[in-house]
Amino acid sequence: MSKILLYKLENLIEGTVVKRPSKFIKSPYVADVLLNSSEEVLAHTPSLGCCGLADISSNVIMCVSNTKKKTKQTNKANRQCSYIVYLSIVLEKGKEQIIGIHPKLAENLVESALNKNCLSKLTNIKKYRRETTIHVKNKINSRFDFTGIDENGIPFIMEVKNVPLADYEDLPKSKKIEKVDYKEYSFDSKVAYFPDGYRKQSSEPVSPRALKHIKEMTLINLESKIRCIMCYVIQRTDVNRFQPSIIDPEYREAVKTATASGVEIITLVVSWNREGEAYFIRDDLPLTPFN
Repeated sequence: MSKILLYKLENLIEGTVVKRPSKFIKSPYVADVLLNSSEEVLAHTPSLGCCGLADISSNVIMCVSNTKKKTKQTNKANRQCSYIVYLSIVLEKGKEQIIGIHPKLAENLVESALNKNCLSKLTNIKKYRRETTIHVKNKINSRFDFTGIDENGIPFIMEVKNVPLADYEDLPKSKKIEKVDYKEYSFDSKVAYFPDGYRKQSSEPVSPRALKHIKEMTLINLESKIRCIMCYVIQRTDVNRFQPSIIDPEYREAVKTATASGVEIITLVVSWNREGEAYFIRDDLPLTPFN
């Protein structure tokens, strides 16, 4: 059976991140990237380094920026980001993994999967639209990635979250400092997890927006006949399970409550290559049981 192509990036070029933030632009969204030609360029990094996947020494795949977004004036010159970082190249145990890290990729992949009937829970849908704001006074006030009507005429809401990170164990950073030998672990036995990222206090949610979405979808699901679906897009193939990250117990508990109330979970796995092609792998990666 031939693989289904979901998405393709054009005008690709590879490089290595040498500094983020850039030495010219002190923004975490801008990096200095060294091309194979030894030319150094400015690149937009919307993933904020993606916990190391687009940080210093990372090998990345970029697209030429069509907008030539101007940055703040520095050294008496208007500098521009000529590239946008989309993919990260990781080499581990002699195997190469291309990981999609640009957050917007997830939504585009899901839209393609909808149009190509790849999502087993949403085949033959009658219609859909992207980015719908739903407001119910004192209850719901969010913009959701997809809304539509399924094949049975039932309305649905689907929120998409990008999942570029995975490890052999989902551990807090304090424990990751300890040296753990994973030599005996299979390359493709990692757990994909969401969310992860910087926060000022460990007691705060990693992503307040993601927490708000899952709580509101739980409420919508309980008080209406609308199907509420969370789609986690795992843009790597070295994984065999998914879980809400243990570093954010509040979000983890919210997902547990959501699934218990009937919110559906889709775990979409895609495979990227150096040509910028993303292929559908599966949409049912197992969810680790909640303890």
